[in-house]
Amino acid sequence: MKDIYLALDFPNWQETESFIMQNKLQGVPVKVGMELFYREGPDIIKKLKENNHSIFLDLKLHDIPTTVYKAMKNIARLQVDIVNVHSLGGVEMMKRAKEGLLAGTQLQHKTKLISVTLLTSLNNDMLTNELLINDQLEDYVVHLAKLTKASGCDGVVCSVHEVPAIKNACGSSFLTVTPGIRLTDTDHHDQTRIATPKIARKCGSDKLVIGRSITTAKKPYQAYKQAIKEWNNGLKS
Repeated sequence: MKDIYLALDFPNWQETESFIMQNKLQGVPVKVGMELFYREGPDIIKKLKENNHSIFLDLKLHDIPTTVYKAMKNIARLQVDIVNVHSLGGVEMMKRAKEGLLAGTQLQHKTKLISVTLLTSLNNDMLTNELLINDQLEDYVVHLAKLTKASGCDGVVCSVHEVPAIKNACGSSFLTVTPGIRLTDTDHHDQTRIATPKIARKCGSDKLVIGRSITTAKKPYQAYKQAIKEWNNGLKS
């Protein structure tokens, strides 16, 4: 099952491997973010692939188009399943990211390129008062999703709550990857636009990213199974 990516938000490979092995989560899809990748580098991807993990490499590239092109050309050689950029980098940057990904791709491997719209830690007040953007949050996210599609990318990272509007604007095949997922009765932590796996499925999310609801649970393996159950229940509802 490649619909639920477990966020490996650990400081190093030793803690990551220990968590996976102790909780019998070998081979589950995983998300590797900045903390772990910047500590371990590309070797972390090699180690995870050796254990049959599908990988979402969450680096959120955001720089001038030429720099992103060159970075993505190198990332393509890692042959991960999904990689992302920031949509706020603009259309030209996203186009160049796609070009770099294609230029670096080997052995017919196809990596999905998606963009981050707005972080799930943001809300309408922050959008207006800190970023000085007067659009409503959902409208702005949909705008960024349209730019992403026009750039040739495969989808976006967004909150569950924006998925229906994005699907309506960009089509059902446009990929929506949704973080901010919390299992029923778990802590919201520092994210504001959150949802359960069941709600995410009902809203039309294609893939979920779940971290602390599983990694800080008393029984992570059972929490991961609960996430799958809640996700499947959303399909049945």
